Amino acid sequence: MDLLSRHGSVANSTTTNIPTPVYRPRRLRISPALRDLVRETRLTPAQLIAPIFVRHGHNVRVAIRSMPGQYQMSPDQAAREAKALAERGIRAVLLFGIPARKDACGSENYDPEGIVPQAIQAIKAEVSGMVVISDMCFCEYTDHGHCGVLNTPDRNDYQPQLGQGYLLNDATLALLAEASVVHARAGADIIAPSGMIDGMVAAIRAALDAAGLQHTAIMSYAAKYASGFYGPFRDAAESPPQFGDRSQYQMNPANAREALREVELDVAEGADILMVKPALAYLDIIRQVRDRYTLPLAAYQVSGEYSMVKAAALQGWLDEQRIALETLTAIRRAGADMIITYWAREAAEWLG
Repeated sequence: MDLLSRHGSVANSTTTNIPTPVYRPRRLRISPALRDLVRETRLTPAQLIAPIFVRHGHNVRVAIRSMPGQYQMSPDQAAREAKALAERGIRAVLLFGIPARKDACGSENYDPEGIVPQAIQAIKAEVSGMVVISDMCFCEYTDHGHCGVLNTPDRNDYQPQLGQGYLLNDATLALLAEASVVHARAGADIIAPSGMIDGMVAAIRAALDAAGLQHTAIMSYAAKYASGFYGPFRDAAESPPQFGDRSQYQMNPANAREALREVELDVAEGADILMVKPALAYLDIIRQVRDRYTLPLAAYQVSGEYSMVKAAALQGWLDEQRIALETLTAIRRAGADMIITYWAREAAEWLG
């Protein structure tokens, strides 16, 4: 008699000394309906935000090599995509612009005829109820790929003690304020400053209010880390820095208390929604922010999180649907109210 058979015989005996459990958590896992009844964390399409990369042109849809299933789209195609997302229950999109030209100060970002204002108007005309969020940064628009104005000797405010190439904080604030007003006037419901520039929320809030745009909300990338998970995004947005990296303004992945300080400042400056980016490697930060602040909390499941699962799934090493929904649920369980994810459209279809 093998081991399992012998234990089975003993278990059926009235003389066995093997204790049986008093508490049986498995009772609540016995059927799909019962498991769903006691489910603690729910994921719905209305909690997802779909990023969209927009570029100039008409009827343009360019596949992004490093992000299978993602595209750069012209405004008409972005509007069509927004309509398809709305039909699947997605209620918000986040726009990233790819300009026709780049320069030292990213001037297309504050051009009322720029690519993002065009896309906002096209989406609003196609899907009036869609919440349109404008990512507010300059890295896609500058010829150097950094998120604002750089310290160079040809500038009147050149500061030699900072060194050439240092990102000038206060000069960048003025541009962020100007571009935010342009995007809000085009119809953006939410401005999402992502450059980790000190004082960015206060500067944008003041500019919006002065322009009579008091009802435009601000979703602040409050805790954004200098992460290796952004690699595919820079391919998608055509925004890699031409020298150095962004560690002077994005956060050190080793720091948690600093994230709480950044969040505290953005709350004080008037942020309406907070964000932690990336998501999966920073679930502890999401939880700490959730526990300390009552504002709505977003998490950004970034390009690297998406592409590494896509790549493994293409090799047949992972079940993409299962992994995607598991990670999205983990981000919700950590405390995020909403998730920016490249799986938004597919996840909405999987969730039914």
